Amino acid sequence: MSEWIKKDDNPFKVFKEWFNMAGKADNFEPTALTLATVDESGMPSARVVLLKQFDDNGLCFFTNYDSEKGQELDKHPKAAMVFHWPLPLHRQIRVRGTIEKLPYEHSNAYFQTRPRGSRIGAWASPQSQEISSREELEKQVKAMEERFSEDSIPCPENWGGYRLQPLSFEFWQAQEFRLHDRMKFTRSSLQNDWQAKRLAP
Repeated sequence: MSEWIKKDDNPFKVFKEWFNMAGKADNFEPTALTLATVDESGMPSARVVLLKQFDDNGLCFFTNYDSEKGQELDKHPKAAMVFHWPLPLHRQIRVRGTIEKLPYEHSNAYFQTRPRGSRIGAWASPQSQEISSREELEKQVKAMEERFSEDSIPCPENWGGYRLQPLSFEFWQAQEFRLHDRMKFTRSSLQNDWQAKRLAP
């Protein structure tokens, strides 16, 4: 384990260090995160998605824009993420911030790296919408396979990436007797400097 976080550390740098360490573990998927959004009534929704890209501008994931999360993010472009990395790391990272859509060119560039079956699935599945049966979905998959049998598969207009631009990071490291270490970094806007404080477990 690296030494504990200092208040003058850059949270993006800490995130990268922790993420790289998690990537060396073989008993969990380090890119998996819980993404929380809210609907028009303020009711929260949470689901697991995969982190596909990140840099000092934010953390990116991809989805169908017509899905439940896509519709909620369209109306309320704020979200929270939680990474949980169990044994041997015993670590958790919470991130909250604003959401922006990635440009189509960015989304298409990532889309082209996906397996062909996943690209077909993105066209075939009306994500989060009711369907009558598994057979209906498989029928749509077959139709898309025929449509793109000889052509390249472009990224659908209703599919692409989002970037969460963090306004807060909280790093959590388990310790004995539940006396865990917690360090929280916050900023009031994307232009402001980070402020750090240590929290009680």
